[in-house]
Amino acid sequence: MRYTSTVFILFLVGLFAAPALNAQVVGKHEKGAFLFKNATIETVTKGTVKGDLLVEDGKITGIGTSITAPAGAKVVDCTDQFIYPGFIDGGTQLGLIEVGSVSLTQDANEIGDVIPYMDALTAVNPNSVAIPVTRVGGVTTVITMPTGGIFPGQASLINLVGYTPDQMYAGFKAVRMNFPSSGSRGRWDRRSEEDRKKDEEKKLKQITDLWEETRLFAKVKEAKKKDSSVKLNYNPSLEAMIPVVNGDMALLIEVNRDADILSALRWIKKNDVKAILTGVAEGWRVADSIAAAKVPVITGPVINIPSRGSDRYDRAYANAGLMHKAGVTVALRTNNTENVRDLPFHAGFAVAYGMDRQAALEAITITPARMMGLGDQIGSLEVGKVASLFICDGDPFETSTQISKVVIEGWDIPMDSRHIQLYNEFLNRTPGVKD
Repeated sequence: MRYTSTVFILFLVGLFAAPALNAQVVGKHEKGAFLFKNATIETVTKGTVKGDLLVEDGKITGIGTSITAPAGAKVVDCTDQFIYPGFIDGGTQLGLIEVGSVSLTQDANEIGDVIPYMDALTAVNPNSVAIPVTRVGGVTTVITMPTGGIFPGQASLINLVGYTPDQMYAGFKAVRMNFPSSGSRGRWDRRSEEDRKKDEEKKLKQITDLWEETRLFAKVKEAKKKDSSVKLNYNPSLEAMIPVVNGDMALLIEVNRDADILSALRWIKKNDVKAILTGVAEGWRVADSIAAAKVPVITGPVINIPSRGSDRYDRAYANAGLMHKAGVTVALRTNNTENVRDLPFHAGFAVAYGMDRQAALEAITITPARMMGLGDQIGSLEVGKVASLFICDGDPFETSTQISKVVIEGWDIPMDSRHIQLYNEFLNRTPGVKD
């Protein structure tokens, strides 16, 4: 992927935030032992615990009452405070896009229709201004994903701390696929119904051909290991698809229209794909079929308008809850960059429009963690798990709730961001407003 110039980004940040040029550097994070005492601990998987939580060497080493702080540990009184596991956003472009109107700062969409070898992780900008803005809101971990053609590349799970993309990598990658649709692309789409159908069939054939070519490529590759005389030309697309076709890597299938969802489910079953459906805006229409297929879903944004003008105003709000009630395994995403910080409020809207609160909480914590095969490491507060959490004074789904501390992989994160700096800059203006 293209590598965005950090210098250029910093120039743009300065350009758009000139009044706060002296306050654009967020403080350093610190690692150590922390004992959070007298808290209400929302473990997600093991109920609510009143007591203490101990963090050492980046892991949770104790949850209970009367835990003794080890030598040198920082003790934090959390009376009347709540501790939650860090929230996980199941789909963003965080770190890949800096300024939407400036193409040089956009690394999410590459040239090419079938480029599964393109790795979003390599293009992540750890110094993105949007990262501190996101994490002080309790979102500690996100899937950042490429966009574009049929196979735009590989999405990666990242923790929102680190100086390099490799330091941020959180242990999950998956190839993305935009499933072909026979629906209209919008009001500007002048194709006839017949032309749309032909385009869908053409893309489906392209996917089927790629699948078969990958299987053949994998067989020839294995044969070459036994016989060096076997000829095999390197093909990065087929090489990247081998673990997907073999079922060793998940395929994130973006699909939204109800008819397309059903088509995707048939394709998944036929090819025995380890799949996760993403988007799924009209999942509520075919929820029973998704549940029967036992294919997990990452849906969102929840705070959105209906996919059809004839639908009720609240279909996007209720979609996740309706799928969950039908038995679908549901995680949430914002599908955003600068507003990934709003993930808790997407979950809140889902609750307000019918989703069980516990299910909504799990949809941004343990459920996506389990989908990615990381349920034993992240997504809940349990001894032995990675210490990614936040402390707040109320329900994080409520906009009035204030977050006082964020810890990611055991790092104490500065509660600072560009938004906070700009707020403080103009709250305490000097010389101030003239009389």
